[in-house]
Amino acid sequence: MGRTRYQEGSLRLESRKRGKIWRLRFRISRADGNRVEHAIVIGTQKELPTRAAAREFVKSLYLPINHPAPNNNGRPVTFSDIAGHYIQEELSEDQNQASAPKAYSTTTTYRRYLRKWVLPRWGDQAALMIKPLDLESWLKELGRKSGLENQTRSKIRQVIGLVYKHAQRVGFLPRTEQANPIRFVRQSTASNFDPIILTPAQAFAIINQLGLMLRTLVLVTAATALRISEILALQWRDIDVENQCIYVRRAYVYGRFGKPKSKASKRSVPLHPLLAAHLLNWRRETPYSKEEELVFPSFKLKGRKPPRANMLLSDHLRPAALKVGVVAPPRAFGFHTFRRTLASVLVANNYDPKLVQELLRHSNIKTTLDVYAQAITPAKLEAQGTFLSQLLKGSWMEKAPATSLVV
Repeated sequence: MGRTRYQEGSLRLESRKRGKIWRLRFRISRADGNRVEHAIVIGTQKELPTRAAAREFVKSLYLPINHPAPNNNGRPVTFSDIAGHYIQEELSEDQNQASAPKAYSTTTTYRRYLRKWVLPRWGDQAALMIKPLDLESWLKELGRKSGLENQTRSKIRQVIGLVYKHAQRVGFLPRTEQANPIRFVRQSTASNFDPIILTPAQAFAIINQLGLMLRTLVLVTAATALRISEILALQWRDIDVENQCIYVRRAYVYGRFGKPKSKASKRSVPLHPLLAAHLLNWRRETPYSKEEELVFPSFKLKGRKPPRANMLLSDHLRPAALKVGVVAPPRAFGFHTFRRTLASVLVANNYDPKLVQELLRHSNIKTTLDVYAQAITPAKLEAQGTFLSQLLKGSWMEKAPATSLVV
């Protein structure tokens, strides 16, 4: 008797050491036109107790029996297939053609997550065979064995979800809820990170340990809450003393200039006259003072690029903090510490949280505040001036002496 053939494949119950499993055998056409046989395990009898249940599950797998996916030579669509397409279409260095353009830092981070963590574990798996609980267990394992924090694992979960959504959008996978397992994966976003908040006296003591350029740089960080990537990308033409603002037009991330982090990050920040005086004082000292030149250049690179933020932190800022008695774990102290300190000091001085939110250029605030509450520029300048007065205590009203410029 000839073997029974099914248009949807031959489904058999086979015995294994750990119990019975359902095995699906089917033939597909390769790109060269030849018909070849494939066989995959779709589940255990415990998971799919009846043939009808197993057959129904096969239908949900979107296998290439009748619906071959593009560019996969007729085999089941693997996670590597859909991730590779997502990387090519959405994470390329040139984001001009991307359907949802992303910052260079975002595309670089997403590619790193996929290639370092996700693809080595799930790349060879059929995309529709990956189960939510297996993903959830794997994420927990990344925390236990690899030491990844909740927020990092949450971002990895997010990237996997984006890969599946992309595959559904372009037609590689069915556009059903069940076709995206990440929808059922739970991952906490609670942070174990305990950041340090400086007092104005501590911040002043740290800044006072630095040379002129770094002193000015950290003062800008402390008073404006600009991110270090944004400060390193500043050019002198971005400093508008007359209109009392600093324009945020670019960021320096992973060794290259790019767009700011988000739409909210592109907002200009206020420039108080006291802070402007220190910037102008530094401009008189730096050999790179032309409009198109960097405010904080690397002298070793002859002003073509800024210094590396991690080198500034390890070689200058952290030693200065330790010298004045500010001891903190590496993750708890950095340039971002001054951003948090500004917010904390202003809130402690009873400034409107909306005003603080606008100074920090955060976009994640309640819709009511975003749409209806607006802080006026004079109030922002006053808030910045209050912080600077507490920080500097009037000590730097006069020109500070120049120090070594080598960074």
